[in-house]
Amino acid sequence: MKQHLKASSVNVVVTSPPYNIGIRYSTHRDELPREDYLRWMGDVAVCVKRVLTKDGSFFLNVGNTPRDQWIAWDVAQTLRKHFVLQNVVHWVKSIAIGKSDAGSYPNITGDIAVGHFKPIVSSRFLNDCHEYIFHFTRSGDVKLEKLAVGVPYQDKTNIGRWKRAKEDLRDRGNTWFIPYETIQRRSERPHPSTFPIRLPEMCIKLHGLRDNLLVLDPFLGIGSTAVASMRLGVSFIGFDIDKNYLDEAAAKLRAEASSATV
Repeated sequence: MKQHLKASSVNVVVTSPPYNIGIRYSTHRDELPREDYLRWMGDVAVCVKRVLTKDGSFFLNVGNTPRDQWIAWDVAQTLRKHFVLQNVVHWVKSIAIGKSDAGSYPNITGDIAVGHFKPIVSSRFLNDCHEYIFHFTRSGDVKLEKLAVGVPYQDKTNIGRWKRAKEDLRDRGNTWFIPYETIQRRSERPHPSTFPIRLPEMCIKLHGLRDNLLVLDPFLGIGSTAVASMRLGVSFIGFDIDKNYLDEAAAKLRAEASSATV
């Protein structure tokens, strides 16, 4: 970021850094002492702040572990020195809804359980079915395109009855159900910790699509944010220290471009 990006040149940052929980990356050591990790994340924040426009959005995906529920919030607290925490989105990866809890919704005819999670064999900890998306801005008053990721009203009588309900679309809120795609082989997900393409896609749309938009992912991995940017027709730049991940990201972009021209 220091070498290749000018100040105030990026509109949206969507990224998911290493969580420092011992994940086995190809090159990065993911088990630094907590103080060193947070200091490093502070350095990242300084670099992001320099390149982010005054009305830009910084979406940071961070998760915890069952044994340490403070990781994400320690990172958020570190970035508090540099940004305003404008929104906190809960990325729900798996959810179970009982018919009795859902009430009289006509489309729910029984108990449902959807999404993917890694089961935790423990008498102390619950299965971890969500992560955080911290939405940081420089001022805290960045206007968003909330209906760009909106959902239809369950009760259609709201349309026109409320002044703001001019169409069949409402604010989704800060809980986003975004499941991982089902895979058959481990080789289909060659990165040990990546997010679904739909996650950065929704973040970018929430910030608002416009001409000359530039999206950045400083922890590119295998390119989910890059593919999301391509699908939305916006410019993108990303970095990673692992050449194998970069090669995989480039291959995904080529495949995406090829499918778009068919």
